[in-house]
Amino acid sequence: MKKEKLQSCFVQLVFVAAVASVWEATARAHIFGARSELIFPTLEAIGSAFVKNFASGYAGVSFWIYILNSMKLLLLGLVLGIAGAVLFSGLSVASRVFYYIYNLVVSVFDLIPGVALLPVIIILFGIRPSVIVFLVVHAVIWPMSRNILDGFAAIPRIYVEAGKNIGLNQLELLTGVYIPAATSYLVSGLKVSWARAWRGLISAEMIFGIASCPGIGLYINQMRTNMKNAEMYATLIVIVLIGVLVQYGILEPIETHTVKKWGMTK
Repeated sequence: MKKEKLQSCFVQLVFVAAVASVWEATARAHIFGARSELIFPTLEAIGSAFVKNFASGYAGVSFWIYILNSMKLLLLGLVLGIAGAVLFSGLSVASRVFYYIYNLVVSVFDLIPGVALLPVIIILFGIRPSVIVFLVVHAVIWPMSRNILDGFAAIPRIYVEAGKNIGLNQLELLTGVYIPAATSYLVSGLKVSWARAWRGLISAEMIFGIASCPGIGLYINQMRTNMKNAEMYATLIVIVLIGVLVQYGILEPIETHTVKKWGMTK
């Protein structure tokens, strides 16, 4: 298993190195003429811009402030979205009528991109940080609920009947039978929800940046507006690095120490 992981890391590093080499060769070839430095800045320029982003930020505002603002809104939206998904999915276990209604709601709203709701939300609530939190919740609650509902539906009926036979009430069934048995679905839903929330956050911040709470998406837009493309690419690298850190530093260990440890998945 360890050998396979090392091979995987090696192949991925070789691929990244190959992509970087192709990018650098394209940048130095100037195939787009005068626009080449804007479209394909060299890796050295992007690296310098990466350091510059953290060293000076933009307009007197540290780049760390942009990152912290984005992560604060993201974390709040994730907590609210996950809590809402668990609560409503749990109510679906207690009431069959509620399940039918909530299943329909999830099926409908899961198909609506958060960006498509922006005009309505802005009309109703104006432009404020809570709007971005709302969009993150929207990105999280529906895929999380879908995974939880599917996980509950996949639980062998004998588990539920055994819980009822020993006198568990609805809340005890939820916490003692449904949620533990559907853990693999919950972790899968968490991974999907995180990815959608992260993309939704950056998209919302790019469409309408909030000066009172500037985020990473606004920073990208500011770099684009000022034709600082190297800084813009460097910011994209930061977005990828944060995503990789969360994926492999938080979500994968959670999966390893739960569903994989318990033999619920490979």
